[in-house]
Amino acid sequence: MRAGLILVDEGHDGARLDKFLVERIEGCSRAEIQRLIENCCVRLNGRVVKSHHPVRAGDEVEVAPPPPPVESHILPEHIPLDVLYEDKDLLVVNKPAGMVVHPAGKIVSGTMVNALLAQCTRLSGIGGVLKPGIVHRLDKGTTGCIVVAKNDVAHRGLTGLFARREVTKVYLAILHGVLRQDEGVVKGLIARHPVERTRMAVRRDRGRESSTGFHVVERYDSFTFVRLSLHTGRTHQIRVHMSHVGHPVLGDAVYGRRRPRIVGDLTISRPMLHAWRISFAHPRTGEIVRVEAPLPDDIEGVLKYLRSGGNKVGA
Repeated sequence: MRAGLILVDEGHDGARLDKFLVERIEGCSRAEIQRLIENCCVRLNGRVVKSHHPVRAGDEVEVAPPPPPVESHILPEHIPLDVLYEDKDLLVVNKPAGMVVHPAGKIVSGTMVNALLAQCTRLSGIGGVLKPGIVHRLDKGTTGCIVVAKNDVAHRGLTGLFARREVTKVYLAILHGVLRQDEGVVKGLIARHPVERTRMAVRRDRGRESSTGFHVVERYDSFTFVRLSLHTGRTHQIRVHMSHVGHPVLGDAVYGRRRPRIVGDLTISRPMLHAWRISFAHPRTGEIVRVEAPLPDDIEGVLKYLRSGGNKVGA
């Protein structure tokens, strides 16, 4: 990355600091820029400011070299991973339910990163010591496709694809209730819930635009099996959107109903949500990578019961 002094031109007057630097520093992702700003490696007219701070024509932006990498304290763990695709630049993993993607807070073991460190000789370092190779995430309870970068070139390329919404992400889910429309789109601003800060919500007053497409695959007496397309990638987006339209994901105790938690003889212990398919242009070759993850046993079990005509539900 090139360090030095950068002058703000008229064409970038009013732009966010991080967005301005992404355009001016070649080969540096927005996440890398934001990390530099957080580490006080960027000064605007001699002052340390936030990533969202606007720049003005004539401003001077001083960029210092990033600090040396911190040695990771995350330990490799020999946890089996279901690798669906792999080459010298990246891999796609079928994440199991209950696995956290990367260490955070008090969680330092049992994550996908711990497993990756034991399996891969090298991962990209752009995500930092806690997130090596991590380009995007899935919730702890969600299963399915997740892409991992093995080197910084792949990481930057993949990050750009996600930022430009050039990654196709298709999910499968079982929803409460019978969705009457065969297909449609749910839109809205997503932001933190005004009262419960650990939750997200669709709000009128603030938030980031979000859009989820849905297509009904099968209908049952009290549930609907759907295919969902993420047009944006907000935190908990599918779970928030489906709850917002009155059809929360089965098993989602945060955004949905705590009951029923049992369908037939099956205990539902997590949201019935699966990242089924992901496709994108390979960051090095440009060839299309298209990967599908088979449905996990718990979702298959619920579908088998519902398809048989079962409608017994309970707490």
